[in-house]
Amino acid sequence: MYIFHKNTKVYFSDSGKGNAVVLLHGFLENNTMWNSVSQELSKKYRVICIDLLGHGLTESHGYIHTMEDQAEIVKAVLSNLKLRKYILIGHSMGGYVALSFAKLFPKNVKGICLMNSTALPDSEEKKLNRDRAIKAVKQNHKTFVRIVIPMLFSEKNRAIFTSEIKEITNEALKISPQGIIAALEGMKIRENLTKIYKEATFSIQLIIGKQDPALDYNSLIQQTKNTDVQVVEFPDGHMSHIENKNALITSLFYFVKNCG
Repeated sequence: MYIFHKNTKVYFSDSGKGNAVVLLHGFLENNTMWNSVSQELSKKYRVICIDLLGHGLTESHGYIHTMEDQAEIVKAVLSNLKLRKYILIGHSMGGYVALSFAKLFPKNVKGICLMNSTALPDSEEKKLNRDRAIKAVKQNHKTFVRIVIPMLFSEKNRAIFTSEIKEITNEALKISPQGIIAALEGMKIRENLTKIYKEATFSIQLIIGKQDPALDYNSLIQQTKNTDVQVVEFPDGHMSHIENKNALITSLFYFVKNCG
């Protein structure tokens, strides 16, 4: 299904009945990453999966897609569906979008699950890495995609999930260089939203991969100190929906149920 927001076509899927759960994919992904999760959750809940700007079947609308831009298209979809309160589950970049959504529209949020994500902004080193990535995308975006995707898995799982890695890579290769660059630019300038961990009036769950190559474990734990954030740890990498699929689905059901 589509809506148009600011002359941009935004794609989403909508399945199941009950309390609304919104699934937000990560960088170089699209709504199909949620197929297994959505199939299970939609047995009890209404599940909306949204393709973020420049990803999947949603168009790009600029050189930079800020996390606020992404949050606004999410709000446009949910308002179009006449939904007032919902739970947001975001993977990686989708988690950044969920936090930006909570900053902009806190009264609409019943709960947020940050899956392999962080409330911290990019460090100076990470910003330099984003700039290097942008340069690499401009040179050859297909090579960039083929290198990046396997590196999101824990080292041992790169050999175990070869068919899944190939499938994710093929989906990512459909993204235009503009879509990739706009997301990198947007992630690079995102703000520190750790205050939401302390101020939120809704439930927050943080899912951590102990061998996540993209995020520092100790930093993630430190962010949640003296907060009510529920921390769930899995033994593997950045792709919990594949590497720890069954445990993830169990954890998400528990979280959604306890958000009311």
